[in-house]
Amino acid sequence: MPKLIRDGEIVEDNWLAADPDSVATAGDRILSLEQWLGLALADKADHAVQLEPGQGPAPLFDYLDQLPLVTINFPVFTDGRGFSYARELRERGYRGELRACGHFIRDQLGYLQRCGFNAFQLAQESELEACLASLPGISEHYQASADNPLPLFRRRA
Repeated sequence: MPKLIRDGEIVEDNWLAADPDSVATAGDRILSLEQWLGLALADKADHAVQLEPGQGPAPLFDYLDQLPLVTINFPVFTDGRGFSYARELRERGYRGELRACGHFIRDQLGYLQRCGFNAFQLAQESELEACLASLPGISEHYQASADNPLPLFRRRA
């Protein structure tokens, strides 16, 4: 079973990866946005969904309290749209697991976390230990973010 970092721990992933060519939508499979949108209205709840670059999170907004997992794929580490999608989901009230998956680099983990990601599925599972160790890298940030909505000057007042 594949492993990932979730809430500061290395854990096994119980979800099956998204497969846009699959017709199976039941069980613990992560659905592509197209698959998820194709479900009947009553069936959308309790299904995990994966967003790709260019697929904004707006279709999910009415279901945020019902989605157990939203994954955002980073096909290349230079595509930063997923950072904005995560922030927007958290600002709209999403409280479930928000997972970054794909090709991002260790130096981006802290920024991903600040945007609201609480799980990281790396392209290279062998880097999990090193990435986990790097997560608490910066102890104090000046700016407000999804993981700490108050800027430093407000926290010190």
